[in-house]
Amino acid sequence: MAEEQAEFRIYNSMSQQKEIFKTKVPGKVSMYVCGVTAYDFSHLGHARAAVSFDILFRYLKHLDYEITYVRNFTDVDDKIIKRANETGEDPLMLSNRFCDEYNADMADLQCKTPSKEPRVSEHLNEIKDMITQIISNGYAYEVDGDVFYAVDKCPNYGMLSGQRLEHNRAGERVAVDSRKRHPADFALWKAAKPGEPSWDSPWGPGRPGWHIECSAMSACYLTHKFDIHGGGIDLIFPHHENEIAQSWAADHESHVSYWMHNGHVTNNNEKMSKSLGNFFTIRQITERYHPLALRHFLISAHYRSPLNYSISQLENSSDAIYYIFQTLQDCKDAVSPLLQGETEKNEKVPQINEAAKECIKKLNVEFQTKMSDDLQTPVILTGALQEALKFVNTSLKMLKKRAQLQLIQSLLEVEKEVGKVLDVLGLLSSKSYAEVLHQLKDKALNRAGLTEDEVLHLIEERTQARINKDFAKSDKMRADLATKGIALMDVGNEIIWRPCIPSEPLVAEVVHRDQRAPTVEEKQSSSSVNQKVDEIPGGREGNDLHTTT
Repeated sequence: MAEEQAEFRIYNSMSQQKEIFKTKVPGKVSMYVCGVTAYDFSHLGHARAAVSFDILFRYLKHLDYEITYVRNFTDVDDKIIKRANETGEDPLMLSNRFCDEYNADMADLQCKTPSKEPRVSEHLNEIKDMITQIISNGYAYEVDGDVFYAVDKCPNYGMLSGQRLEHNRAGERVAVDSRKRHPADFALWKAAKPGEPSWDSPWGPGRPGWHIECSAMSACYLTHKFDIHGGGIDLIFPHHENEIAQSWAADHESHVSYWMHNGHVTNNNEKMSKSLGNFFTIRQITERYHPLALRHFLISAHYRSPLNYSISQLENSSDAIYYIFQTLQDCKDAVSPLLQGETEKNEKVPQINEAAKECIKKLNVEFQTKMSDDLQTPVILTGALQEALKFVNTSLKMLKKRAQLQLIQSLLEVEKEVGKVLDVLGLLSSKSYAEVLHQLKDKALNRAGLTEDEVLHLIEERTQARINKDFAKSDKMRADLATKGIALMDVGNEIIWRPCIPSEPLVAEVVHRDQRAPTVEEKQSSSSVNQKVDEIPGGREGNDLHTTT
């Protein structure tokens, strides 16, 4: 990608506009992203946040920045304690288990490991020190072992969200408490309760409030001044608003240059969250669809836009990933033996053809201009990348007619540039193209409720029907398999199969057995459930999905 790099612009939630990205230290990026509260398997909202900021992380690396990327785990929280009491586990052991499960999901989704993954339980001293400083500076007060932040003493409270103090939602991790001087005051430290984990402090035994942890851990690893703070759009208020207030109270020089927020995930146009019980866990989806298909789906809408979950869109993404990897595998299969033969002739490697040059130029220009414009991944997926894959397939047909070294070299160069784009998007795998294709076929068989042996038997039965000129039966067998997402393809005298989008799309239904991970039941639908998701976000309204939930 030798094209001149366009200026990188990102949307800053603080200014509510795109801004040219400039780091505090030239060549280095400091970035903090709010992670999960680890008490259950993570859901699609968590996946979207992780993938959105992984794209940012990868793109910044592509721009040759040195990055310190911090993403926390909340392992001390009311919800963890409640779940531990239900299961009879130690709260920290339960949280540790789900931190491991989250990391396993992230590895499946090709998310790179952050530079640091701090946990609340390992940073109690830093948290207590910050609370002490806030009290010393006159912005917090202690009542019966609890410490509250005095929001009315923060002159710029609401600067990120535009919310007024009276809009601070009581009950949403903001306790209703008559001891507060102002209803919007929030807890920095919570006094210990019977049967709950606690730590010693200057105010007596207790544990941190929710908001203080991120202020303390970001300052610990990035100082009070850093480049990017990210999270789900729902965290703008009250969590990030309170972070700003706390950090300012501890150090008036504290400053985050860019606040970035990803949009929420909806299910049938209703917010997807654990509190509503209409969520799907990452694990539920990846049991049926390849993790790369899920990642493709998550970046198929702009990161700030709402993203509506549907089986139909997952099918589209699965088909897109299969097409990408099949094209790359076909290229490898065709070029490798020919390249070896041409190399043995010791001929000078020719320049690539003009069509390849134009293809590569268009791909690079679009990649640089769209990614530098606030990470427009949907445009990349549907634009010049598809044209490059089409170029590969067209050239492979030409290669069958006449093997030319220039054409071989052209294919190799286009494939290399496609690989670079896919790598930044996180759509490559450590596994070979063939292994990924095999995994995709296994997932398709699982969704269809078939084994490969059963499909091969049906192919033999269909072949016999054609021999018997029973074309009605042959066509019906093919159509029946297509409804299940299995396509039969006549290649010469051979019939092969590959996954496809089911001809009758599947619709996901949530079964509300409890408020934890629901099961996914599927039914055939006679109409597509595709829904267009606009590239440009529609604003901040209507999202309560907590990245840290």
